[in-house]
Parts: sequence; C-alpha cells; structure tokens
Amino acid sequence: MTTSAAAPPSAATPAGCYDLAGEHHPQQGTLLGFWLYLMSDLLIFACLFAVYGVLGRSFAAGPTGADLFDLRLIALNTAMLLLSSITYGFAMLSMQRRHIPGVLAWLAVTGLFGLAFLGIELYEFSHLIHQGAGPQRSAFLSAFFALVGTHGLHVAFGIVWLVVLMVQVQRYGLHAANQRRLLCLSMFWHFLDVVWIGVFTFVYLMGVLP
Repeated sequence: MTTSAAAPPSAATPAGCYDLAGEHHPQQGTLLGFWLYLMSDLLIFACLFAVYGVLGRSFAAGPTGADLFDLRLIALNTAMLLLSSITYGFAMLSMQRRHIPGVLAWLAVTGLFGLAFLGIELYEFSHLIHQGAGPQRSAFLSAFFALVGTHGLHVAFGIVWLVVLMVQVQRYGLHAANQRRLLCLSMFWHFLDVVWIGVFTFVYLMGVLP
C-alpha cells in the first residue's frame, strides 16, 4: 500500500498550513514575511527622515516650522492616533476571548480614531497650502509634505485594511487565518504609531525651535 506525499489537508488541519497544491509550509511564514515588509517600510521612512534632516532648514526665505506649525492641533492629532492603538489593543483582547461583537466594536472605534487623525492632517495640509506654504514653496516644505504625507497614506491604507478585516470577521468569524490577519494589522498599526512619534518629535517639536 502506497501513500501520496502531497495529500490534501484534512478538515482537522489548521487553516494556513497547506497551500492549494497541498504542500505544507511553516505556520509562522506569514508573520516572518510581514516583519520583513515592516523592515522595508522602515527603510523608506528612514530615507524620508534623512531627507527632512538635510532639507529641514532650507526655507528659501519662506515660512519656517515655527511660523506654520500649530502644536495644539498636532498634539490633538497625536492623541487620536495613540488612542486608536489602545482601542486596537482592546480588539485583540476581545479576539483572545473569541468575542466577535467586541472585536468588531473596537475595530470600528479604531477606524474612527484613524479617520479623525486623517481629517486633522488633511485640514493642516489644506490650511498650509491656503497660506501659500505648499510643497513647491521651499525644500523644507517639500520634505515635510513627503514625510508626513507618506505616513498619512499608510494610515489611509490601514483603515481600508481594517474595514476589509471587519467584513471578513463578520462573515467568517475568528478562524485561524482571520486571527493571523488581525495580528498583522496590529503590528502595522503600532508601527505607524512609532513612526508618528518620530515625526511629532523630529518634525514638529524640533521644527518650532528657533
């Protein structure tokens, strides 16, 4: 009697252990790949920070950060993003208890905080452009819009991802694949927090110094 080396997974096989051809792959492969993605993303932000570090004082006789930045608005924006990380943590705790309504509710609150962050950021950008301080005004503003705008695009992508996951959890529950996706988004969301702390400190706080 012979057995096939690539037998299809049985119903008891944990989701994510086999591909469509029935070949086994490591369970942690997705998380390792996602860590590699985050590291590559970190390199992109490192380059943008370096560019801002070089050009951040090239004002071209135009407005400086001290002239433009409203720290009270930025502090409010920072609070929105940090609160969204806390509520995402509550969603993960609900996931561990396998409480689907709790997961969906906390993800919805997280998305609302993310939208508030994006709304304040878009208001700031439109206000600066209305003042004649658009990205073409000076090298400082070009670097500023590139760095802060790239972070904002990541937050927008995270919100789209979050909404898709909410639909997945609502329709299919908290099976292993959805839990892994929630974990990946959690890593991505906290990564954005860490980057924003750098933006807040390096761009805004240091930018208002004389």
